[in-house]
Amino acid sequence: MDRPVVAGVDGSPPSLVAAEHAARAAVRRGRPLHLVHGYLHALGYGVPVDPYELGVPAPSADGRAMLERTAAELAARWPGLSVQVRQVAGGPAATLVEESGRAELVVVGSRGLGGFAGLLLGSVSTQVAGHARCPVLVVRPAERPVQGAAEAPVVVGVDGSEPARLAVTLAAEEAARRGAGLVLVHAEAAEQGAGETDLLGAAAAEVRGRHPGLAVEQRPVRASAPQQVLVEASGRAGLLVVGSRGRGGFAGLLLGSVSQAVVQHAHCPVLVVHQHGS
Repeated sequence: MDRPVVAGVDGSPPSLVAAEHAARAAVRRGRPLHLVHGYLHALGYGVPVDPYELGVPAPSADGRAMLERTAAELAARWPGLSVQVRQVAGGPAATLVEESGRAELVVVGSRGLGGFAGLLLGSVSTQVAGHARCPVLVVRPAERPVQGAAEAPVVVGVDGSEPARLAVTLAAEEAARRGAGLVLVHAEAAEQGAGETDLLGAAAAEVRGRHPGLAVEQRPVRASAPQQVLVEASGRAGLLVVGSRGRGGFAGLLLGSVSQAVVQHAHCPVLVVHQHGS
């Protein structure tokens, strides 16, 4: 199945940055790019104020023009890239979660406000990262240009869990695609022994077995909060990869998790790993 790379685009600066990252990801993977605009308000679902006026609003000409303009610009920059556009009668987050069931990768922009209110209420990027059925790349307008970010290393968190092992696998593949190094980070408490530290060695050996030419760095860090370690490491990374423990839900959005906290506060794009169809 030729799964596309899907980007949510609404004409805002974060979504246009997401579209650029999505185009690069599609080219690296040899996949088509689909630009999708979920044009209904997230809370209104398109239901008219007058209950007698039933139906869903039609897509707008302005929305279509915005998508086609973005697609034309990306196709001009990457000749040979197949780009399709589509407007969907749905909220932005719900639309991208639905698209994720048929996608290789979903890319979404984030305004990067962070803070407790952002974690409590959620955002499109937070919701998609928590509920998607494929990997999700969350990007925001950043200090480092997209071109320069490709040269920085890929950083991934290691903790021995199945989600983290999958994250390491995808991080190594992404580093190999970019021609970048891979940094394996493990936050270990002061009381942990060699058994925990050996997680890094085992992960590095597995990566080198699959990617013999890949430069791999092991970075154990003494800290009690893995999300703080990963956010700090993201300041020198081109991409931060984290595993996700599942389907999210209101409790997950309310309480937060390592992946949700990193999505809110990282200084570089974040790849949240979900198995396809999970």
